[in-house]
Parts: sequence; C-alpha cells; structure tokens
Amino acid sequence: MKILNAVGVFPLLLFVMPAALPVSTQQQPQEGVQQFAELGNFKLQNGSVISDFRVGYRSLGRLNADKSNAILWPTWLGGTSQDLLEFIGPGKVLDSSKYFVVLVDAIGDGVSTSPSNSKTQPLMKFPQFSIRDMVEAEYRVVTEVLHLSHLHAVMGISMGGMQTFCWVLTYPNFMDVAIPMFGSPQSTSFDKLLWTTEIDAIESDPAWNHGNPSKPLTRGIALAEQIDAMNLTSPAYRVAQTSAKAFDSFLSEIRRGAKADGGTASNQIRQRQAIISLDIPKELGMTLAQSAKSVHAKLLIIISPEDHMVNPTPAIEFAAAAGAPVISLNSSCGHRSLSCVSVGPTVALFLVDPSSVRTQTLQDLTNPPKS
Repeated sequence: MKILNAVGVFPLLLFVMPAALPVSTQQQPQEGVQQFAELGNFKLQNGSVISDFRVGYRSLGRLNADKSNAILWPTWLGGTSQDLLEFIGPGKVLDSSKYFVVLVDAIGDGVSTSPSNSKTQPLMKFPQFSIRDMVEAEYRVVTEVLHLSHLHAVMGISMGGMQTFCWVLTYPNFMDVAIPMFGSPQSTSFDKLLWTTEIDAIESDPAWNHGNPSKPLTRGIALAEQIDAMNLTSPAYRVAQTSAKAFDSFLSEIRRGAKADGGTASNQIRQRQAIISLDIPKELGMTLAQSAKSVHAKLLIIISPEDHMVNPTPAIEFAAAAGAPVISLNSSCGHRSLSCVSVGPTVALFLVDPSSVRTQTLQDLTNPPKS
C-alpha cells in the first residue's frame, strides 16, 4: 500500500556512519540476491500449519572471522526484502562493508509463503499467523540456514520494529543490541481500531465475495489507503502540506491505482491480523514491565509522539522499565518521521558503543515538500 512508499524514503536522511567492526576477506555468495529457505511444514503458535513453507531472505556484506557483525532486518507491513536493498551499502543506513546484513521477508509479504503464493492454502484458506510466528521463522533461517548462533543486532521499522521487540523477548541472549523503530511489543486499542477498520474496508469491497474474489478489488483498497493517509502523518502535517483547495487532487492521487487482486488483499488482511493480535508480554505470561526487565540486549527505542499508526505508549513504557534510551522524534511527520528527522549518527554510534547513547529528542529541521 502507499504507506510503504512513504516509509521507504527515510534513508535520505537516515545516514549511518561506518562502524568499526573487523571484516573477513571471505566473499559471501549471491550478494543481495533473493534466496529462499525451505522449512517444510511450519507449525504456528495457534496449532495451524503452513505447508511447504519457505522464507525469503537476502544477505549483503561479509561475515567476519568471529561471526560478530551479523545484523538482521525483517520487513515492515507489506514490505519486502527488495524494498530494503536501497538502504544497505557503504554510506547508507547499514554499511555492508562493515556488517553482514540479513534482510528477511516476513510471512505474508508475497515473497515468503503467503496467501498470494501458496498453492495448497491460497487466499483466506491460509492460516492466521502472528508476529511471533514471523520471528520463529526468522530464527530458523538464521540458525539452520545461515548457521549463526548469535547476532550483533536486530532492527526494524513499524512491523519490523514489532518483530524486533519480539526477538529480544523470545531470544534474549541471541543479540547484543536491538533497535526497534516505530514498533511496539503489544498493540493498543487504538492500533487494533486502525487495523480492524482497514480490514473492514478491504472486505467491504463488492469484489471481495467473502474471501473468494472473482476480480481485482478497487473501492475497498482505496478506502484502506485513505485510512492509511489519515494516520501516516499528524493532522498538523496534513493541514500544513495540503491546502483545502488542493484536497481533491490529493484524494485523487491516493485513489489512483488503488487496486489489488485477491492474493494481495489476503496478504494485507493476514499481516494486519498478526499486528492486531500482538501482545508478546502476555504470550510469555508477564506484564509489560516484567518482560522489559527480562531483556538482556542493549535497546535503543525510536518513537514519534505524533505516531498515529503505531501508538508509542507501550514502547515508551517498555523503555522505562528496561532502562533503555528513547530517541523521540519531534516532528509532525508522525509515523513517517524517519523521513523528516536524521537519526543516523545516533544509530551508528549505538551499534558500536551502546553505553554512549542517552535519551534525547531530535528536532525536525526539514521542510517536507507540499502535496
């Protein structure tokens, strides 16, 4: 959906300085090329099974001699590992001349086994899965396919940030540092309302036909994208960037090309259902504070107080209980604030020296282009 395009522009400002980690001379095969891990029948938390399950991933950079420079980056809602490629390389978000970067396609993104590409469980016959199921699949790729017993870092944006929280709670000794950006360890009532409303919008399309669409969806997808547009930034941002006179043009742009086949719509629904069900502390039999205190990795939590898409309250409370620094982005760009505020130097420093990073507020000094 169009929100993903908006999220994807953030690296223009998120410049990460090179980190001083040793690198081996061994060349990794298939630099950045799409690869797949075949995991057979994959049992989910709810007892259902995804048959013929495979996980898409890409690796860039070189693993150093002691295997201490691996960083895992899972995808956001609807995003793919291909979308993340532009962020990796010397002078970019993660410098692949210093780090061994693994980009993983989350379940349901249309690359890993999903409602849109499953031959045996197509469309809504595909079982519901959770954020934790995504992490369990990623863990198997890291350990069984890449043969890594430890990661230097896990990081991600939005749904990738949710997976990052899940990683540090499910496998607390598996990474040195973790950087959830605009993610959450549990969905609030506001989050649930947002994603439920988007699912309702998709399913309201006349072509949906109770999960058996006979033609592409248009109206329902357009409504879901309008809801995205309402929540992607703050009201102040939208009012400043789009005049009342320009509204018709703005709305037409949202609706233009709003179309999805049954498989893509099913992917969107299943990934949203995973977010709606997110509550990692409860799954582990803990309160939010208790779960935060069980974390062993060094955490850097990045939030926006104006985030109307992933409510920052649980992340802020988690950080307080864990004693982790919070980078708050003071920007009306909301969930899109990584495109408006540069956090690169802070992220780069944290990857090398976590103890040197403190809680701080970063100001938006940009002038976002008007619609």
